[in-house]
Amino acid sequence: MLTLHTKIEHAQQIDGELVLPYELREKSRLRAALASGEEVAVFTVRGTILRDGDLLKGDDGRIVRIVAAQEATYRVSCAGERGLLRCAFHLGNRHTQAQVGEGFLRIRKDTVLKEMLEGLGASVTEELASFEPESGAYGGGHHHHGDDHHHPLAPIPLRQKIHRPSDKA
Repeated sequence: MLTLHTKIEHAQQIDGELVLPYELREKSRLRAALASGEEVAVFTVRGTILRDGDLLKGDDGRIVRIVAAQEATYRVSCAGERGLLRCAFHLGNRHTQAQVGEGFLRIRKDTVLKEMLEGLGASVTEELASFEPESGAYGGGHHHHGDDHHHPLAPIPLRQKIHRPSDKA
């Protein structure tokens, strides 16, 4: 199985695509399948978020592009900026992940939040779209200039032992 573990900035050739919804792009350990059907393992540092277009290098040198899957979302818009800011405040107050777009917010589909936003005067439209929420004030997303841009995302386990309660000490 191909193991993807190193994020790179650019590549001459892309050998595959890994289409994932946002909730799986947040996971630090993941078993998935490329668009071609080949199974892969992804190992990232806890807290790493894979974004649409990110490139991962595998243990055999192949390069895989991350593609944000289309998912059920709500597009939130308002007649004015103040209304959209109010909606953003109330979503943040509920620790809701939100994507900030040009004149709109996008959130995961949630009927309770939809009712709240409509109560604030927002227009809430269901749409199938890739979801790329803000990483948050303390999130990653930055890099240091001068880095070689080829970093293992996490230690790559050779073999993992799973301990079960029935195992003897």
